[in-house]
Amino acid sequence: MPASPPRSAYIHVPFCVHRCGYCNFALVADRGDLVEPYLQALATELSWLGEPRPVDTLYFGGGTPTFLSPEQLDKLCRLATDWHPLRPGYEWTVEANPGDLDRDRVGVLVDRGVNRLSLGAQSFRDEKLRLLERDHQADDVGRAVELARRAGLSVAIDLIFAAPGETLDQWHDDLRQALALLPEHISTYGLTFERGTTFWNRQQRGDLTSMTEDEELEMYELAIDLLSNSGFEHYEISNFALPGCRSRHNTAYWSGAGYYAVGPGAASYVDGVRETNHRSTTTYLKRIEAGESPVAESERLDAQQRAREQLVFGLRQLAGVDRYEFARRTGFELDKLAGTQIARLVELGMLAADDSHVRLTRSGLMISDSIWPELL
Repeated sequence: MPASPPRSAYIHVPFCVHRCGYCNFALVADRGDLVEPYLQALATELSWLGEPRPVDTLYFGGGTPTFLSPEQLDKLCRLATDWHPLRPGYEWTVEANPGDLDRDRVGVLVDRGVNRLSLGAQSFRDEKLRLLERDHQADDVGRAVELARRAGLSVAIDLIFAAPGETLDQWHDDLRQALALLPEHISTYGLTFERGTTFWNRQQRGDLTSMTEDEELEMYELAIDLLSNSGFEHYEISNFALPGCRSRHNTAYWSGAGYYAVGPGAASYVDGVRETNHRSTTTYLKRIEAGESPVAESERLDAQQRAREQLVFGLRQLAGVDRYEFARRTGFELDKLAGTQIARLVELGMLAADDSHVRLTRSGLMISDSIWPELL
């Protein structure tokens, strides 16, 4: 089908107090001197849209958007909504670090219309937070949630499991403490050792040892069972939400919809073209200041590539892929596009398929990352 204009926008805020040992995101640490030049560059990049582009979902990610001062955060919010006016019934999410969230920053967000806060809690155990090299303490999470609640914001909490030395009981306690704060949304991610991070280097030296696959799967299954039994819908591999509280912005990604994006390392998907800005904040700034495109990579996907990507993103969602809807949106019937691969994965017990849907089984959920190459 012809591509419709994107209804979502992402703005990358590449600033943090410091870089955590496991982090491989596009960011700069302790560079508050670059915030004003960044805001100027962002204004320029947004102006290249030519005209305001209304959206249903707006997302500030990072880095740490709340690294900005209240005045800078207010400027960023005004800039974003000037170019991406919010449609009625919108969702506007801002990622926040529990350690630097305060009443003034929350006040700015609420005054500008933000209605959802995503907190990088990661754990409620100080020992684990120190290991992860986080710059907040467990008590900061509850304080941040209370600030958000008083302001009427919906709250999402991110947690990391399978940290070196972590026990199943300790992870269980993290989940229980997250539930006690009554968030609308919880995301759980197994710790990964990404090449180029200090954790990767420490693992290569033998200073850090990752969990075994069986231990990590046991923790993941515990999260699925505990959160599901607590009223949360497990709607995507890593994401759980109370009814009616799913991340609409991320769901737009998983549904194959287009999205605008600006900032260092930001990736957009417009009219079948995926473009990714340079990851270096300083290179991004230099290019924008010189009137040059900050895009480092650009790829136009053909119809079959788009369909296969949509199949994979669709399978990340627990509801799976609707055969009729998939054919209507992509022009490809599932069995003609990937019937052989799907049949093989069904035989292996990784997928379940019937006349209407294809979806991951519980076994497939456990090893989903190994399935995607088969389908792509």
